[in-house]
Amino acid sequence: MRKGFYPGSFDPPTFGHFDIIRRSLALVDRLVIGIGVSPTKQAIFSVDERIEMLLEELSAERDQIETISFDGLLVDAATQSDANLIIRGLRNASDFDYEAQMSATNSKMVPDVETVFLAAAPEIAFISSTQIRQIARLKGDVSSFVPGHISHKLKEKL
Repeated sequence: MRKGFYPGSFDPPTFGHFDIIRRSLALVDRLVIGIGVSPTKQAIFSVDERIEMLLEELSAERDQIETISFDGLLVDAATQSDANLIIRGLRNASDFDYEAQMSATNSKMVPDVETVFLAAAPEIAFISSTQIRQIARLKGDVSSFVPGHISHKLKEKL
């Protein structure tokens, strides 16, 4: 069985995240969505809220996905999830430079886990959770970047 691991903060989950998740499902039998928890980042949503938002949007794909949170090395979380692929989305060339370095390091630590890069769809390649949080904090409209239920939750939070 081919099992993928798609890590991110998902704070909030965006159309870009959902695009990568759905495209990943064509490559793997099962996809683990790993919500990274960093002590240096101040998240808007709790891990449970992020899982809830992801699962609400992915209700049709629920039988192919699982969600976990992790706070250590990505490659360790992927290994503990029995994943043989790490899926990474790329928005631009600077994403590629960073991700290629990370992939090489991960490969050195755990050679059996391969990294696959998926380029973001052009119409959503500019979307980042950081920008969406900033727009939402300033009471801007984020409905072009996230599903309606997530836009609503952002308004409630902020």
